Amino acid sequence: MLKKQHICAGRVPLILFLCQMISALDVPLDLVQPPTITQQSPKDYIIDPRENIVIQCEAKGKPPPSFSWTRNGTHFDIDKDPLVTMKPGSGTLVINIMSEGKAETYEGVYQCTARNERGAAVSNNIVVRPSRSPLWTKERLEPIILRNGQSLVLPCRPPIGLPPAIIFWMDNSFQRLPQSERVSQGLNGDLYFSNVLPEDTREDYICYARFNHTQTIQQKQPISLKVISVDELNDTIAANLSDTEFYGAKSSKERPPTFLTPEGNESHKEELRGNVLSLECIAEGLPTPIIYWIKEDGTLPVNRTFYRNFKKTLQIIHVSEADSGNYQCIAKNALGAVHHTISVTVKAAPYWIVAPQNLVLSPGENGTLICRANGNPKPRISWLTNGVPVEIALDDPSRKIDGDTIIFSNVQESSSAVYQCNASNKYGYLLANAFVNVLAEPPRILTSANTLYQVIANRPALLDCAFFGSPMPTIEWFKGTKGSALHEDIYILHDNGTLEIPVAQKDSTGTYTCVARNKLGMAKNEVHLEIKDPTRIIKQPEYAVVQRGSKVSFECKVKHDHTLIPTIMWLKDNGELPNDERFSTDKDHLVVSDVKDDDGGTYTCTANTTLDSASASAVLRVVAPTPTPAPIYDVPNPPFDLELTNQLDKSVQLTWTPGDDNNSPIKKFIIEYEDAMHEAGLWRHQAEVSGTQTTAQLKLSPYVNYSFRVMAENGIGRSMPSEASEQYLTKAAEPDQNPTAVEGLGTEPDNLVITWKPLNGFQSNGPGLQYKVSWRQKDGDDEWTSVVVANVSKYIVSGTPTFVPYLIKVQALNDVGFAPEPAAVMGHSGEDLPMVAPGNVHVNVVNSTLAEVHWDPVPPKSVRGHLQGYRIYYWKTQSSSKRNRRHIEKKILTFQGSKTHGMLPGLQPYSHYALNVRVVNGKGEGPASTDKGFHTPEGVPSAPSSLKIVNPTLDSLTLEWDPPSHPNGILTEYILKYQPINNTHELGPLVDLKIPANKTRWTLKNLNFSTRYKFYFYAQTSVGSGSQITEEAITTVDEAMASRQVDIATQGWFIGLMCAVALLILILLIVCFIRRNKGGKYPVKEKEDAHADPEIQPMKEDDGTFGEYSDAEDHKPLKKGSRTPSDRTVKKEDSDDSLVDYGEGVNGQFNEDGSFIGQYSGKKEKEPAEGNESSEAPSPVNAMNSFV
Repeated sequence: MLKKQHICAGRVPLILFLCQMISALDVPLDLVQPPTITQQSPKDYIIDPRENIVIQCEAKGKPPPSFSWTRNGTHFDIDKDPLVTMKPGSGTLVINIMSEGKAETYEGVYQCTARNERGAAVSNNIVVRPSRSPLWTKERLEPIILRNGQSLVLPCRPPIGLPPAIIFWMDNSFQRLPQSERVSQGLNGDLYFSNVLPEDTREDYICYARFNHTQTIQQKQPISLKVISVDELNDTIAANLSDTEFYGAKSSKERPPTFLTPEGNESHKEELRGNVLSLECIAEGLPTPIIYWIKEDGTLPVNRTFYRNFKKTLQIIHVSEADSGNYQCIAKNALGAVHHTISVTVKAAPYWIVAPQNLVLSPGENGTLICRANGNPKPRISWLTNGVPVEIALDDPSRKIDGDTIIFSNVQESSSAVYQCNASNKYGYLLANAFVNVLAEPPRILTSANTLYQVIANRPALLDCAFFGSPMPTIEWFKGTKGSALHEDIYILHDNGTLEIPVAQKDSTGTYTCVARNKLGMAKNEVHLEIKDPTRIIKQPEYAVVQRGSKVSFECKVKHDHTLIPTIMWLKDNGELPNDERFSTDKDHLVVSDVKDDDGGTYTCTANTTLDSASASAVLRVVAPTPTPAPIYDVPNPPFDLELTNQLDKSVQLTWTPGDDNNSPIKKFIIEYEDAMHEAGLWRHQAEVSGTQTTAQLKLSPYVNYSFRVMAENGIGRSMPSEASEQYLTKAAEPDQNPTAVEGLGTEPDNLVITWKPLNGFQSNGPGLQYKVSWRQKDGDDEWTSVVVANVSKYIVSGTPTFVPYLIKVQALNDVGFAPEPAAVMGHSGEDLPMVAPGNVHVNVVNSTLAEVHWDPVPPKSVRGHLQGYRIYYWKTQSSSKRNRRHIEKKILTFQGSKTHGMLPGLQPYSHYALNVRVVNGKGEGPASTDKGFHTPEGVPSAPSSLKIVNPTLDSLTLEWDPPSHPNGILTEYILKYQPINNTHELGPLVDLKIPANKTRWTLKNLNFSTRYKFYFYAQTSVGSGSQITEEAITTVDEAMASRQVDIATQGWFIGLMCAVALLILILLIVCFIRRNKGGKYPVKEKEDAHADPEIQPMKEDDGTFGEYSDAEDHKPLKKGSRTPSDRTVKKEDSDDSLVDYGEGVNGQFNEDGSFIGQYSGKKEKEPAEGNESSEAPSPVNAMNSFV
């Protein structure tokens, strides 16, 4: 039975499909192979000290590998530590610190080794450190008194934690403090005021530090600020100081900017490649300064530059060495400007240029492992084999090390091993495992037999033949049972075995056979191809304007392949139709009844099959119904009673009577005429007059039989024309104008063709229209030669010399007389072909696609005609890569005028070209110059021809691609970037891979199961990167695990348990309430009232702010921000930005030092083991993890 495999080509221009494919470098899992690390913990591993420590190390291999660990460079014997276990069949360590022990005990550098009989693979050095959230140092903060307009910096100075804390400023009601160009938070957490205003006065400027890993938020002591005028400030200080200590600051006048940070005129910033470069300038001044940024001797990268914090912070993402340089921030206000230069140096931890890849060889074959990395400073490359430095490892006669390359010759089975490449500098290191596996295997075809491919006609078809063998098998394709091998004249044979039919036609249908051969055997497989008709919408929905409350219908008729069943879907504004019974659909129609205003929009009909889709859209416009009753507004009725008076030779007076204006005043009248003698039935514009006039004086031309008609126009539109007036024939006269567009051009070397635009009957002014044509040589003394012609617009003068200038005149005349004397125009007799080719042709190659050509001009006399320019013929003789030797047609570029140089754009990089130059006149081209050859350098390649994602498993995807159709040079490598996409289509972190240029297949491992990934893929030459191709794919789901999952919420025992828990909580709340009502004030209440510490404030439960302790017997009125109910329950404030809103619990509390501790949802806090000896916050409560 055939297995159907649809190629979903209807949704993307290039057919990409998923199928079971394994490249020659991927060893099937049933064959012997060295270990491969598939999953490991990050290099810098910060753990939560309240949870068990899990250090991951997963690997595959045949036989399955065994695992061992080192800690701080020495063997880690997990059997001697009862808290440490290793997961079965895995190298992952689990350290149980939840029951006993401390996380600090297990700090250190860990490394995992996976080993079997074919070699050993090692993990990165995993540095394990527990997160820390130290308490804020106690300090006494004096109130700050400033005059209006002064600058101010409120320091935060948070405690140093691991990882660093996230800083934000709020008041004691947990409301964020407003920030602006005048007031903003710096990168160091301090709060900067360019100038203070009276509204800045408050007593609760509080800096908060959030530590994510421990889920705690620490609070600094509140800072009090009062802003007053100078007179108020002196009055305030005078009560406590002597007369000599009065405040003597300058008056609050406007001042130019100065920088609060950074200090001085220059500073330096160092950042690592790939990180985010953040530069900050904060200035003070009055009025508030504005910040501008520039890069000296360069421009800021357009797509990577962002401004934060009201342009006080400049951020450049994905920073590279090219971003090094001097950056200048400028602070400016109305009184002046100040500059600061930040010198930026970008260093780089090691990054891969070519990472070593697994190598599969058969006995006796040769191969190489390449490990190439870059960085700043340049990284040092070192090799290990099976985890041991290669210098002290067992000698292998088949191995030779040459710097960053290991060369293998005449390998044997004993040559199998795992090699590690380490590239390191002062900023970090890279470690990569790559195995050499020596196998002798006959060919095997991995594609399922009798797979059926279905493709839409006139689109590409890709037939899969995944294979494996060692040595590498050769692949051949056949069509039919007795067909000959398919060749690349019609088909494309890819290195991974895939057969591509670029344009599949109906006759492409049939059975195709793939044959794989090597010296150990042969294997073959049959697949089947069916070609389907495309889906088309033959009747599209149409634009509609309907009144509110009426009904509208859209029609959508689809034609499709009879074997495919389409699904018709209607969308409104690219979303689903409203869930409303007014919307109804059948096979071909969408009907909307009782149309409402919200129904207006774009409606789209989409027809989907399993192979393709088609769609068409129409707009619905909803208008208000016509009001009733309403006056009738319309265009005017046509004028009538037209009369001609005062009839003169060249003028006449026309009068008329207006028609009804239909409730809209007439704005103007339009008068048209008809010439019944020369242009019967054609009405032309004559004049326009105001809507208040009913008479017009009209100018007339001689020898015209006039009729007139009038139209009226109001705000609605124009009326129908009136009835025509009586005819009026004016007297004949001599012409008052001559023909236009007079030209003299020769069509042969010995003639002169004189042409002109003749007068029409209206312009003739009388009967017997003729033309007097006159000519003479411009540079001679000849008399004018004339001839009179009629009913023509061309006259040919024969026997002229080649390309001689002539003066030409054409004069109109009729039976009455001649038109005015015309001006002479210059023409030329006929041209002949140029006689001389351009000389001294030379070529300057500008870049890989552009060349500049120079030549010497030809003598003017040799042109023998109008010099139109020079024409370059150029053609490609062959590609430098010698991959394409077929003949290419010559291309032509013409350069106008007398230019002696020109640019040849659009050249093929890395190719040989030849060219010649010819002069061009009106007759044609002259002889060609001697052919001149030149060579274009390499360029960037085109996008890979195709990209397919195949062989999806739980944690891996295999990518297969075709090289670029235009490599434009020698490919050096491929770049693969990919990132996960979650269910809300948000993109995850981007991962970069570099792949050797000789590969057309790659397997990504260690991926998440059932996860969609987006891939970006492009090739590189030594010049740079080419265009990218993108694709998306999904790893598979573990169906066995999914089938065992049970919805616990539907189980009866779970529902009963939840009811029992709810009843128990209710009883406990009642008991607590009764006991609390029996209590009184506790002894320390009065002391707290007398010595209030701003850090020791329980949360008010009515508005989420900090307050004082109280009980049921304290009946004093509560002040906002100072009291809390006796039962200590917390009620969330309506504010959208309250800190309480970010938690999920209601048991908010503070430590005795005033720090607030928030617990994230889903986390359970372990009781502290040693009281206050730990620097951690001892009692986390509400989760407040949303602040940034």
